[in-house]
Amino acid sequence: MAGRARAPTATLRAMDDHAVERAAALICDARLAHTPLEPLPEAWRPMGLHDAYRVQAALNRLLMTRGAGPLAGHKIGCTTPVMQAYLGIPGPCAGEVFAGTVHRGTGTVLTADHVRLGVECEIAVELAADIGDGVRGARGFTRDAVAGSVGAVMASIEVVDDRYHDWPTIGTPTLVADDFFNAGVVLGEAVRDWRRLDLATLGGRMLVNGINVGSGRGADILGHPLEALAWLAGSMADRGRSLRAGEFVTLGSVVATQWVTRGDRVLIEIDGLGQAAAVFE
Repeated sequence: MAGRARAPTATLRAMDDHAVERAAALICDARLAHTPLEPLPEAWRPMGLHDAYRVQAALNRLLMTRGAGPLAGHKIGCTTPVMQAYLGIPGPCAGEVFAGTVHRGTGTVLTADHVRLGVECEIAVELAADIGDGVRGARGFTRDAVAGSVGAVMASIEVVDDRYHDWPTIGTPTLVADDFFNAGVVLGEAVRDWRRLDLATLGGRMLVNGINVGSGRGADILGHPLEALAWLAGSMADRGRSLRAGEFVTLGSVVATQWVTRGDRVLIEIDGLGQAAAVFE
């Protein structure tokens, strides 16, 4: 993926409910057909993040009715300098993850069910308590406050799908509306005594077919991994939503996206948290 995502040049305008539903339907059709998405018609194209998340919610409701199953967690993208530079997007973006795309330990992913698969090396958390329940428009979430709701931390692979004809021309709001590239996750073993670890200093690395292709550390994620969780809690509160106990959140990749093909094997390791692996068939 070369180049930078370009923001739409049209005048910013709010979408009505019909436009939101039409945008969601177009993205849904392309996603289920594994057809690269073209830029949406201007009348149905989100121009800002507020409408992007409205379309995302409508899309995911539609996907659930068309066989995707329930949602199980969340992903956060562009929380590290390496990914912000790689995608040309200056700050975090969030998406949701369907339960049917979640693997534990080692995941097997079918390349034929996707457009262009990639993998990312991430730290993930599992929530033991709700965050922000009943709070609307809050901006006071801190990493210390959200830490109390974290029941476990784990190594994880985010599986991403470049399901776009030319993603830099699609625009960031449409990418967010489409769950920001997410195609699933592989979660490693849950580490429940994670408070003994300094998450900021943990090193992570990715191996593709046994070759080390990149490394990073927890502090690359907004200075501390739980800063990303605090950001998501605030973002969701601004949308009148909250994070729920039992959900997981992947916090961002410490290694630039690596594109994979059929036959590739991927292993990621996070110091103190163990491993996660994926096989592509």
